[in-house]
Amino acid sequence: MHHTPTRRSRAANTPPEYAAFSHRREQFEALVDHALAHAKKLGTTDAGAEASEACGLSVSVRKGELETVERNRDKSLGVTVYVGHRRGNASTSDFSVAAIERTVQAAHDIARFTAEDPMAGLPDERDIAHHQIDLDLFHPWDITSEEAAQLALRCEAAALQTDARIVNSEGASVSAQHSHFFSAHTRGFRGGYASTRHSLSVAPIAASPDHDDDMQRDAWYTSMRRASDMSAPEAVGRYAAERALSRLRSRKLATTECPVLFESTLAAGLMGSFVHAISGGSLYRKSSFLLDSLGQAVFPSHIQIHEDPHVLRGKGSSPFDEEGVVTRSRKVVDDGRVQGYFLSTYSARKLGMPTTGNAGGSHNLNLTSTLTRAQDDLPAMLKKLGTGLFVIELMGQGVNGVTGDYSRGASGFWVEKGEIAFPVQEITIAGNLKDMFLGIEAVGADAYNMGAKTVGSVLVNRMMVAGS
Repeated sequence: MHHTPTRRSRAANTPPEYAAFSHRREQFEALVDHALAHAKKLGTTDAGAEASEACGLSVSVRKGELETVERNRDKSLGVTVYVGHRRGNASTSDFSVAAIERTVQAAHDIARFTAEDPMAGLPDERDIAHHQIDLDLFHPWDITSEEAAQLALRCEAAALQTDARIVNSEGASVSAQHSHFFSAHTRGFRGGYASTRHSLSVAPIAASPDHDDDMQRDAWYTSMRRASDMSAPEAVGRYAAERALSRLRSRKLATTECPVLFESTLAAGLMGSFVHAISGGSLYRKSSFLLDSLGQAVFPSHIQIHEDPHVLRGKGSSPFDEEGVVTRSRKVVDDGRVQGYFLSTYSARKLGMPTTGNAGGSHNLNLTSTLTRAQDDLPAMLKKLGTGLFVIELMGQGVNGVTGDYSRGASGFWVEKGEIAFPVQEITIAGNLKDMFLGIEAVGADAYNMGAKTVGSVLVNRMMVAGS
């Protein structure tokens, strides 16, 4: 993917990383410091503030024509103040001195009338990140709307040219997003950084020439911090088309109980359900099916989950969490047993535990199995599945976080003796996440990164599959 030279004129003293933005880091520092000083003047016990800016370009095309060009530019200053153990929060997009002081006053007024909460407050000083490591998260993509449209058109054209049965398209889009922030609070934290996220996606539609009503859509995308790391537009288009084609002539299944293989992209969703269940909010509200799971075997002994917030260019990387607490690499699950929860300062206090630096969520999770061998690609995983269901799409939100009950619409392929027999659709897969986690028999070497989670295809020993 080519990069065009920078066209923007810029002041000689502006560091290159801030060329995309209207505000420089020093301006953000001054805004935040003024907000904190004003909070102190109003008599707050503690205060924190964050200034941020985001800008980007999104271009979409459909059937060879330009559909939309959108440019976004947002800025915000958020202020949180504490009056004793009463918390108030307010924000503004107006960076004038008067607006900032009004925002601090608003947060202060809210705090004064909020109920006292003994757990509310900034993180303890011992947990604060005092040194910021550079995780290489900022790679500006200086692309024009014309160039973005050309990439999207190449991607869509590659999909449409894959096979005569690709008859239509829901379009292709390219997005280039840049953001930066600076945050500080009265417990000694000061930090911020710039980051980027770029993407390219397409959604082709396939039709059977001999069955008018047999149409299938699928989609694929590539997303990276650095545009040059993304897959080629032609590769994304062809793969999306092949996925749509593979689903033609789908059938329904008779209701059965069988093993289920989750495609790697969906296995990340299973990991998301696990993270939610052992996150502070679910635990202190007692609304999780994994209460008191610390030290317990939630997975078979071959399963490991590692969290690494410091992966260079990682989509879930951060030197500190949203509260300025230092982030650390750790084992979340070791030999199937839960080693730690995902806690912010507040949820940690509610549970009587130390914070884990997860205010704002998890960072770069990797689920692996000690049984996985290098040759365990998708065909090898289908062999392990034997006879059962290979799922490539899930619909609906049928996951109950309190009980662990799991029931979702699905489509994919029926597999017999390790070979794909035929595509299936309009089925429901059901089970309980506790049983599903313990029933993970194998994890593929076909690891795929979905956002901040990396996992291969996952084989679950048995689930109910409801069909016609």
